[in-house]
Amino acid sequence: QVRLVESGGGAVRAGGSLRLSCEASGWSGSSTCFSWLRQAPGKEQELVATFSTYDRSSDYTDSVKERFTVSRDDAKNTVSLQMNSLKPDDTAMYTCAAKFTRTCTVLLSPRAFNHRGQGTQVTVSS
Repeated sequence: QVRLVESGGGAVRAGGSLRLSCEASGWSGSSTCFSWLRQAPGKEQELVATFSTYDRSSDYTDSVKERFTVSRDDAKNTVSLQMNSLKPDDTAMYTCAAKFTRTCTVLLSPRAFNHRGQGTQVTVSS
C-alpha cells in the first residue's frame, strides 16, 4: 500500500517560489507515474506535472511549463515540485498522486491515479 504525504505548501506573493515535497512509503519499486494534481475552488482537478520512475521522464501542463520543475530523490523516496514565478492562478490545493504504470504524461486523467496524499494548499496573492 503506497502512502503519500505532502509538505511545503503555503502563501506567497506573485512572482515568488515554493517547493512541494511528497514522501512515498510502501512503494514496491514497480514502474510508477508520480503526479502533482491541483484543484482550485470551483474548478475541476487538473494534472499539473508527472514524473516517471520507468524512464525518469517528466511532463507538464502548458500553463506551468518553464515555471515548474518536478524531480525525484530516489534515496529519500520523495517527489518534489519546484514552483517558480508563481501567479495568482496557481492558487489551489495541490495533491501528490501515484499510479503503477509506464505510461506517464499529463494527458492521463486525474481520476486514473488511485494513490493520493492529503493535499497541501498553495495560495498566491497579487
